[in-house]
Amino acid sequence: MSEQRIGIAVAGAAGRMGQVIIGLLKEHPRACLAAALERSGHPDLGRPVGPDILITDDLAGALQKAAVLIDFTTPAATLEHLAAAKKAGRPIVIGTTGLSPEEMETIRAAGREIALLASPNMSPGVNLLFRLTAEAASRLKDYQVEIVEAHHDRKVDAPSGTALRLAEIVAADRNQDLKTAAVYGRSGRCGPRPDGEIGIHAIRVADVVGEHTVIFGAAGERLELHHRATSRQTFATGAIRAALFLVDRKPGFYSMAEVLGI
Repeated sequence: MSEQRIGIAVAGAAGRMGQVIIGLLKEHPRACLAAALERSGHPDLGRPVGPDILITDDLAGALQKAAVLIDFTTPAATLEHLAAAKKAGRPIVIGTTGLSPEEMETIRAAGREIALLASPNMSPGVNLLFRLTAEAASRLKDYQVEIVEAHHDRKVDAPSGTALRLAEIVAADRNQDLKTAAVYGRSGRCGPRPDGEIGIHAIRVADVVGEHTVIFGAAGERLELHHRATSRQTFATGAIRAALFLVDRKPGFYSMAEVLGI
């Protein structure tokens, strides 16, 4: 007898990431789509996305049908979904970006009650980039650091959550406060580059899926760590992998590094 597949609810089902995740779940050997969620009033409510599954705004009902929730929505919606997941005792995978430090603290605190994972990027390659950036930052402490990210023209937050995470990694290694060390783009007569500055730059153009470059520079050389995503499938695959990882886990705030074993 074949192993029963794990039911996953997808919030943001009509969005770009939601659609890719649902597509992968249709053929996944270990997981299946249990429910598809969108906000109240969304034009796609009632649209079929699988056998006997319609896009719904019934959050409580969706969580009753699913073992775990994947959320790629907006910060406000994510906190609503998090509260419902806690009430239902369901794990949640959060891929929403643009979350404030206070919102992230609320999410982290929920790890005392349910198993959850929140990551700005669930690509295996990007999570290795996080590790390589930490390694480079620890060994090239006197090097200047610039971070450049590029995304499609429909992305609503800048810089990307991944770029901010990369900057946080560098700042933490150097015992810096990112709030004072970060410079977001430059213009005008800004003068010579101060010591300790971490430059962060956002590009928005056409249909770019996602690119991130971390530059370490010193007199005479430059090291560049670069990741390019050519399809959202890598993020969706990582989100499903994270969801399966969380099923039956004890309450806690887990990381993609734990999921991927890196």
